[in-house]
Amino acid sequence: MNGKLYVVGTPIGNLSDFSPRAIETLRNVDFIAAEDTRVTLKLLNKFEIKTPMISYHEHNMRERGEFVCERIENGENCAIVTDAGMPAVSDPGEKLVMQCAERGIEVSVVPGPTAMASALAISGLPTGRFTFEGFLSMNKKSRHEHLLSLRNEHRTMVFYEAPHKLSATLKDMAQTFGNRRVSIVRELTKVHEEVIRTTLPEAYEKYGDGSLKGEIVLVIEGAPIIEEKEMTLEDAVSFANELMESGSKPSEAAKKASELSGIKKADIYKEIV
Repeated sequence: MNGKLYVVGTPIGNLSDFSPRAIETLRNVDFIAAEDTRVTLKLLNKFEIKTPMISYHEHNMRERGEFVCERIENGENCAIVTDAGMPAVSDPGEKLVMQCAERGIEVSVVPGPTAMASALAISGLPTGRFTFEGFLSMNKKSRHEHLLSLRNEHRTMVFYEAPHKLSATLKDMAQTFGNRRVSIVRELTKVHEEVIRTTLPEAYEKYGDGSLKGEIVLVIEGAPIIEEKEMTLEDAVSFANELMESGSKPSEAAKKASELSGIKKADIYKEIV
């Protein structure tokens, strides 16, 4: 009989956020797949958890994923953890969950702290609809294309960023998105937790020197929704006249103006002939 994979959220800073259920799960599984066993060992020692670990990260996930799945299929239970937060969200654990799903292995989640949702909640920006964009590519072309594809995104956008890349990211975002509001959320749940609410140009001017340290989440205001003004009969007639000046016949011009404005073709035609 197959075992099970448990996706276990770990603290993003404050160890007091580690849930009793997460502690119990890590104690009871047969082994733990950890992004960095050295980081996870500190967590296990804190809560006196003795469960054996194996490493599972982006450089070994293909072979190690097979190994983990085979052990689960042989009846063992495994918990996957990342260094901080929810595994499989902008994280190599995504591949392991996919492999388990493909092989019919049961996957259960033990929710924990998530930087994305936590940053969004305290950003002061609209939270009803948002898009999580994870980390931007290191490749300049891919990075530019990613940001460009979001220029007209109306939802609030959430990005993860490393402090050493923040300067370049703020510069690119200011150039692409313009004078949008941004909340720079850093060191969530830690002693120096901070939310900086400003605009992208001001953020680059002030923090483009790389002075901000720690784990960073950027929450950016979406593009404004511009309500289109309804065309009046006068607007439709004017449009039809322009079409006729360009060589369209009155009937054809009235038809196109009607399709664009929603006004009856006959009413437009009557005005232009």
